[in-house]
Amino acid sequence: MIYAVHLLNDYSGSPKVLSQLVRGWAKAGKEVTVVTSQSSSGFLSDLHGCFYLYHNYIFVSNKWLRLILLFWNQMRLCIILYRKLQKDDIVYINTVLPFGAAIAGKCKGVRVISHIHETSIKPALLKKFLFGVVAKTASQTVYVSRYLADNEGVGNSRYILYNALPDGFGPQKKQNMEKLYRSNVLMICSLKGYKGIHEFLKLAAKNPKYNFRLVVNANESEISNYFVNEKVTSNVEIYPVQNDVKPFYEWSDVVLNLSKPNGWVETFGLTVIEAMAFGRPVIVPPVGGIAELVTDGINGFKADSRNINHISSLLRKILDDEAMYNTMSQSASELVKNYDEASFIRESIQLLEMTTE
Repeated sequence: MIYAVHLLNDYSGSPKVLSQLVRGWAKAGKEVTVVTSQSSSGFLSDLHGCFYLYHNYIFVSNKWLRLILLFWNQMRLCIILYRKLQKDDIVYINTVLPFGAAIAGKCKGVRVISHIHETSIKPALLKKFLFGVVAKTASQTVYVSRYLADNEGVGNSRYILYNALPDGFGPQKKQNMEKLYRSNVLMICSLKGYKGIHEFLKLAAKNPKYNFRLVVNANESEISNYFVNEKVTSNVEIYPVQNDVKPFYEWSDVVLNLSKPNGWVETFGLTVIEAMAFGRPVIVPPVGGIAELVTDGINGFKADSRNINHISSLLRKILDDEAMYNTMSQSASELVKNYDEASFIRESIQLLEMTTE
């Protein structure tokens, strides 16, 4: 049995990646139990061919209460899993947060595989603790980018498994590349300041001739509270969490990731390859795993979002130069072919079936 463990089931990138793996494992005949939160729906909900083991973790806005709930939840999860695990089981832990599962697996003597997505964890003491648990418990560690493996690598058995696009993700019909005017700018992210949301609004205010859409992993109430003191210009539309983001990529002409390097380092950037599947050029931060996906002037640009003037000039360069846009679009479509789901699943199964001492 593979116990696939994730802390909070929602519609963000890391549970989406795990859901792809779980579906692939189940299709290949593996027995999988998904261990995740019951209080919310997300990409890990109702996966065909899987068993479920729920825990009661909930996300709260107060960071200290959230920390207390995390430790209480993981203590209970550790006990529950310890009682269930058998010697031939595998505990596959998605992100470093479900440390209770790692401890249970180590104590029971089963294989523990840690799939690491993140680097920007605060406070520093929590990060030290979480990565320390990984170092002490994991038989193998899996990283979503070369950057992450180089900067957060622990243990000797390290593997890089780049995220992949689900089969069929992309435009369903041939796109019209001969648009008279390109003006649609999209960003999909969490509702966090370090994701560059304020910078996105400033960029929109600076470029009134373009249309801006922001899709955030939050509900309407959370959006209203967040933007109550923000100036949102008339060329900006803000959308809550979406089950299907394809229509937004179809609408877009260019896709942004404005995460601030001093607040959040993107270790991969799933929205970037999703955008490229639709042939969309991108603008991304100059550091982190996300920077591995972009070659300046070829399929997009790398730039620090704290320099709005520079981002604005790059945006105009992409949207107002038809020849450049078409070349970038073609390059993006070609690059994304390297991130196919079949290879992603196959490589993960090879890791699961690997023998360890």
